[in-house]
Amino acid sequence: MKAQTLLPTLTETALLVLRKRILRRDEDGNPIETPQEMFSRVAKEIAKVELEYASEEEVRSTTESFRTMIQALDFLPNSPTLVNAGLRGGQLSGCFVLPIEDSMESIFGTLKDMAIIQKTGGGTGFSFSRLRPRDDFIASTRGQSSGPVSFMQLYDYACEINRRGGIRSGANMGVIRFDHPDILEFIRAKNNNTLHTFNISVAVTDFFMDCVRRSADYPLVNPRTKQEIGRLNAREVFDAIVKSAWGTGDPGLVFLDTINKQNPTPLVGEIEATNPCGEQPLLPYESCNLGSINAARFVRDSEIDFDRLADIVRLTVRFLDDVIDANRYPIPQIEERTKANRKIGLGIMGFADALLLLGLPYDSEAALAVGEKLMEFISTEAEAESCRLAECRGAFPNYALSIFASQGVRRRNASITTIAPTGTISLIAGCSSGIEPLFAVCYARQVLGERRVFATHPILERMAGQCLTAGVRAEISRTGSLQNVKQIPQSIRRLFVTAHDIDPEWHVRMQAAFQRHVDSAVSKTVNLRREATPKDIARIYLLAHQFGCKGITVFRDGCKGDQVLTPGAAEAPMPAGAQICPECGGPMEHASACVTCLSCGYTFCTI
Repeated sequence: MKAQTLLPTLTETALLVLRKRILRRDEDGNPIETPQEMFSRVAKEIAKVELEYASEEEVRSTTESFRTMIQALDFLPNSPTLVNAGLRGGQLSGCFVLPIEDSMESIFGTLKDMAIIQKTGGGTGFSFSRLRPRDDFIASTRGQSSGPVSFMQLYDYACEINRRGGIRSGANMGVIRFDHPDILEFIRAKNNNTLHTFNISVAVTDFFMDCVRRSADYPLVNPRTKQEIGRLNAREVFDAIVKSAWGTGDPGLVFLDTINKQNPTPLVGEIEATNPCGEQPLLPYESCNLGSINAARFVRDSEIDFDRLADIVRLTVRFLDDVIDANRYPIPQIEERTKANRKIGLGIMGFADALLLLGLPYDSEAALAVGEKLMEFISTEAEAESCRLAECRGAFPNYALSIFASQGVRRRNASITTIAPTGTISLIAGCSSGIEPLFAVCYARQVLGERRVFATHPILERMAGQCLTAGVRAEISRTGSLQNVKQIPQSIRRLFVTAHDIDPEWHVRMQAAFQRHVDSAVSKTVNLRREATPKDIARIYLLAHQFGCKGITVFRDGCKGDQVLTPGAAEAPMPAGAQICPECGGPMEHASACVTCLSCGYTFCTI
């Protein structure tokens, strides 16, 4: 490893997040470790599994490398790893997918598994496509089925009850295939302000999307009998999806064919669902631990330091692979399948900040090129390290059932890269979330309910500090955008575009640019202006499929009564309809299918 730069100072918000969400606490809820002690705890716990492969001296060196990397905020693992490493239970993964078969034993058995997982901080995804439709015959009772949406409501209620005893609020992803007879009920399931712990997505195929474009009919299939029981017009179903997404932010789309064409272990099984934020399409009983590199930390003198980045990429792959062995799995089936495929999820955060440091607007061809080059580099270096680990530690056990066996590529991990939303860890790192554009240039902040603080982006303060008079700050505070603030130079306004400033197509194009070099998937939300129309959303969904994305979600400003805080409004009272953090009373920001408190870091992944 090359010498690290000076360690960054944790921000006030980062310290609040750590005290509230990450650091060990006593029975009264008071922190009993410092952030530095937490970094050391995590590094030591993860590195010690290397005793199987290395000497004690080498493990000490690895521990120090892990600790320095995390403390420098160059990389952070997902929240469960930060919270649970070295503690009793020790569940370190963030993402899970659980199976649901068409029986009460399976439905309630999976419900129990969900509760156990969410207690440890993990998020769960399910496909409800195998459940028989509403009013279908039940031979054992001579009765009629209540349908998959009713069982989703059961899971939702259980998750709400369970969340207070866990590390963070429970989060779920519910998926149903486009050809399930209850598809229209599913599409409209959140129209009545229900399923609060669920994001929902319709699983579609290339066939369905072709039918949409041709406005053709397609068959509905009873999953119990495998027989066609009716037909719907694909365009009408698509329009219903779009209408609900316009009104509630749900459902999104999951592109099954795109996902399974890149399924690394097709002989093990077909992928039907994802984790709550969509970045991890997983087989039933698979889990994945995630971690993200802070891209902004690698920009020096308006250039990306690829040499230092290469060092960190290799170290992060090793770290995440070690997490698999350090993990204490909540359910035996999950441990078995996770260790058989050894999937990890390395991604980035701070991308919008990196673009600012590079002097590139998010909605520009140059920014797309940087995003693609950056992710291609990370992917190449990460795969090389996974192959090196396979040589000294062995390939993942299901290697012979994978696509890599025929290619002659021995990897330690079936999947390596992903793009996660990084709601909590980006607050700790003090950077922008995932690959999202800036949500706003300024926002109102409450620190544990005690005061409101007007904030502007620190890079803007450095670049335009002299222009930020009291009057200019007040003008910016009304919208959170610079675009109509004439006192700010045009070159700076062009650079500091926010999620609502850019055309929605740029959101999709950026997601697709990263997806081309990501093994798993990309968690990204197309945040839309209040004035966006259903036609706009239809275009986004069609473009996402055309560009090769594995899924797509949108959120239109103002689409819900409990929507997240509107950008701006720095000194004004919190606007009616703003979503308020249940922990500290602060404002919450929506990004990548997660909602995160801007004050204490409380995060839950429901739209």
